[in-house]
Amino acid sequence: MRLSIATTVLLLSCVSLSAQSSDRISAEGGDIVFTPIVHASVQVEHAGTVIQVDPWSAGDLSQAKPADLILVTDDPGHHLDPTAIEQLRKPGAPVVLTATAQAKFADGRVLSNGQTGVFAGISVEAIPAYDLTPGRPVHPKGEANGYVITLGGKRIFFAGVGECVPEIQALRDIDVAFMPMNLPVDRMRPIPAAECVKTFKPKIVYLNHYDNGYARWLTNPRGPRPGGAQDTAATLQAFQDAIQGEPIEFRDGDWYPPVPAQ
Repeated sequence: MRLSIATTVLLLSCVSLSAQSSDRISAEGGDIVFTPIVHASVQVEHAGTVIQVDPWSAGDLSQAKPADLILVTDDPGHHLDPTAIEQLRKPGAPVVLTATAQAKFADGRVLSNGQTGVFAGISVEAIPAYDLTPGRPVHPKGEANGYVITLGGKRIFFAGVGECVPEIQALRDIDVAFMPMNLPVDRMRPIPAAECVKTFKPKIVYLNHYDNGYARWLTNPRGPRPGGAQDTAATLQAFQDAIQGEPIEFRDGDWYPPVPAQ
């Protein structure tokens, strides 16, 4: 039986989700503050402006701030969640997404792969996110975005779900990158993810979207509990080992709160 997001959040009420930790970097006009929420969902703040990326109401949004801009990378529910958008969107705030996502959320502004726009005064570049290796799940070209935004003179990249495509390898002058890892069919496992990051050398890298068993459990808490086949801690360590010696700082966000005891 599948549960609603509201039921999922209720079942997780005993988890200390409100203890989300924030990181910051120096920028023109004040620090940029990053607060990981859950899986691929992250809050970004700078000089009074709030950006929510892939807000998902399976996480704890009680401390999240109203958004001046919302970025949606893809159309599955853990990326495109109208409930979370409604909760966090300031009146009239732009919701930037792809045409595929707009088919499920009409009140969004389409930015197609390769396009650039200015939304809420922020420059946003849409970086294609797609697969190169055949197999399921399929992420075809044109259906998902990553985004590069510029805040306080810093370039921040939020990768969409997919592989290390040429458009990612061509990125330059990225100060902070958020990269997915551990996708099925051996796409973007720790070593490929590390090799990808080395091609464009962000100053700081966060991994996200890496515990897919946890994400499935959030969607269906009566299903299999997180853990089991994947040793998530080992995959994180393997990534860190693979970027040793590179001028790249690794930061791990609190994306996945502890699972309540049965």
